[in-house]
Amino acid sequence: MADRVIYATYDDDHTLLEGAKKLVADGVHISDVFSPFPIHGIDPVIGVKHTRLGIVAMMFAVTGMMLAVIGFQYIMISDWPMNIGGKPNFSLLQNFPSFVPITFEFTVLFAAHGMALTYLLRNKTLPGMPADNPYPRNTDDRFTMEIRLSENGGMSSDDLHAKIKQTGIVEIEEKDYVVIK
Repeated sequence: MADRVIYATYDDDHTLLEGAKKLVADGVHISDVFSPFPIHGIDPVIGVKHTRLGIVAMMFAVTGMMLAVIGFQYIMISDWPMNIGGKPNFSLLQNFPSFVPITFEFTVLFAAHGMALTYLLRNKTLPGMPADNPYPRNTDDRFTMEIRLSENGGMSSDDLHAKIKQTGIVEIEEKDYVVIK
């Protein structure tokens, strides 16, 4: 049996937030919310997990720092040691204070670019990828709540429709759930 999904559309973000609180209090599980801008306070209401983007940023930052140090060791110490201002480069530890600014810049560069790429890959928003948004108006002035029937096992479609209609919706629609890849 194919999964069904209910899309409840609102014309105000505050109305959607209050509606989400009411539905969650009634035991309804909300799968996702689509909006033209982030809605402050919606994440804990619908149960969005805490992001792990900070851990990914740390991994990219350490990678950048390691590449910088390895690059200094090879380029400035091993391969072609240069005598700059009367200070020869014979060991990494003696010369490391002069490499600190570039090491910092490599760390920040890798962390920023790595987080941006991870964000785009995780959200499937790379250029050329199909949109996962059910309605194009969600990018303009409408807010849509997605509720899957399979995640609300104890409630029928009619029960969910009745509860959603009490939250100030503009329109409601039920469709087959299709996964966009």
